Amino acid sequence: MPLIFDIALTHIAGRGRQTLVAVIGVAVGVGFSIAMAALMQGGQDDFVRQLVDTMPHVDITDEQRTARRQPAEDAFATVAISGLRPRDDRRGIINPTAATSWLESWIPGRFAASLKTQGVIRFSSREVGAAIIGIEPEREPGVSPIVGNFVEGSFSALAAGGNNVLIGDTMASRLGAGFGDTITAVSAEGLTRNFKIAGLFHTGTTARDEGEAYVLLKNAQILSARPNAINDIRIKLDDPDRAPAVAQRAEAELGYKAVAWQEANESILEALVVRNVIMYTVVGAIMLVAGFGIYNIISTITHEKARDIAIMKSLGFPESDMRRLFLLEGVAIGAAGSVLGGLLGVSMTYALSLVRFEIAATGQEMTRLPIAWSLTHYVIASAFALGSAAVAGYLPARRAARLNPVEIIRGAS
Repeated sequence: MPLIFDIALTHIAGRGRQTLVAVIGVAVGVGFSIAMAALMQGGQDDFVRQLVDTMPHVDITDEQRTARRQPAEDAFATVAISGLRPRDDRRGIINPTAATSWLESWIPGRFAASLKTQGVIRFSSREVGAAIIGIEPEREPGVSPIVGNFVEGSFSALAAGGNNVLIGDTMASRLGAGFGDTITAVSAEGLTRNFKIAGLFHTGTTARDEGEAYVLLKNAQILSARPNAINDIRIKLDDPDRAPAVAQRAEAELGYKAVAWQEANESILEALVVRNVIMYTVVGAIMLVAGFGIYNIISTITHEKARDIAIMKSLGFPESDMRRLFLLEGVAIGAAGSVLGGLLGVSMTYALSLVRFEIAATGQEMTRLPIAWSLTHYVIASAFALGSAAVAGYLPARRAARLNPVEIIRGAS
């Protein structure tokens, strides 16, 4: 085996320029694959983290997943019902005290009850549509992301009591209102109530910053004429991955629709899986292209060293040694390219992590490219490189092993 290594090294070193080009081709492919994977995985992780941080892991509303069974279905064997619309139940979640007590006994995390109603916020001659959300200030910090996002005032001002309201800075800008001003909230029932702006928040999510107003739960109940009612229970779990099991148990016990964050964003998560498949397909294609360079070198070596192969086989080298020799040469080039590509990947990934920019238009703000540092990216890229190198080396190696030494020597003479 040491002799096979020496011969393989001699063959590779004998074509230094072509070997260097092949190694660089593999290294560039590996490096760009690692950088691309780090960037795409970082973007995906950052997006999922924002989903997990900004929305409840489980959201229980006063809706029913399916319509209630109709009396006609019990009275007749065959019934066809069309155009069925559920009754508007203004009671919200029935017996909320019992529901929250039951959740308190086993939920592995925090939860907060709220009453959400649609209305209009007015100031001076301007008005904007908004979701008016009544919350409990002592529980809200455990489930809401807005607590630490205040640009003026603070969340604790709501706990002080009174007719205080917290709104986004974008909504305040559209209204022309500022901190300390008094605005008027009008509910869908036509009831009005004045509130003092006690805080302005900025989450970076446009829909929240310009479309949500937070008041005390009792004030929202008065404004919507729904005393003691809640229609939403938001749950934050210690382990977000347990959300589907928690949602299933809560829905089975309470009878109300409970949606896990995975279900709420199912189409997005499926799109991320498809994107990963595309990404690794591209990585495979890059490594395949690099493999052609290795194939070209090994094929040239087997052609030029045909006489040497004949002599070695006549001296007793079996076909397996011939295959092993040229396969080793291909893998050696792939391994060298993988090592250099890993270093190039580290450099490119680090350079991408230093890129800074700011977007303050719509949606989420970002000031740095999200990068994921993962050993898996290096292992996968190197595996693709070594695999393509092995295939590229094996094909000419098999042909070289089948050469008849007598025919080669006769042809040379």
